[in-house]
Amino acid sequence: MLAIIIFAESGLLFGFFLPGDSLLVTAGLLATQGYLNIWELFFLLATMAIAGDTVGYHFGKYTGPKLFKKEKSILFAKDHLLKAKAFYDKHGGKTIILARFMPIVRTFAPIVAGAGKMPYKRFLAFNVIGGVGWVGSMLSIGYLLGKTIPGVEEYLHVVIATVILISISPGIYAWIREKRVNTAKKI
Repeated sequence: MLAIIIFAESGLLFGFFLPGDSLLVTAGLLATQGYLNIWELFFLLATMAIAGDTVGYHFGKYTGPKLFKKEKSILFAKDHLLKAKAFYDKHGGKTIILARFMPIVRTFAPIVAGAGKMPYKRFLAFNVIGGVGWVGSMLSIGYLLGKTIPGVEEYLHVVIATVILISISPGIYAWIREKRVNTAKKI
């Protein structure tokens, strides 16, 4: 089940609402309790994260021309795709890596990379780095918490809430910053 969730959140459009970060931290914590093997988790989930992004990239690559023809669709706007393409052309690699650590963005980043015609070999290299880094870091956080803080599993809800808050904070910051810029432009 963990593998399916990580795969879906990494590259399937409907996976944007899934709890990848908190799930990985929880899995790392459960590994300290002997319920899961940390190394099996790491290899399986990193592989699924990379595979999910790869599917998302190819979905974007093959639907991209259709997305660029329409001015607006339910999930994409042509002007946003053009801006995203320019952004990927300039910052492509680090975008793929950093998107892993941002809920919702992690689902759409590979799709936009494919739609924006980022070269696949380049995408794949950063996809592997990002997938391994994301899964490894989140599992490690849970594992280290479980190994260093006695009884932390009793406060699992606090750990999950903290992970969720930290995960969404960059998005909240960007939204607030954009609101301020738009308000300043109106004045």
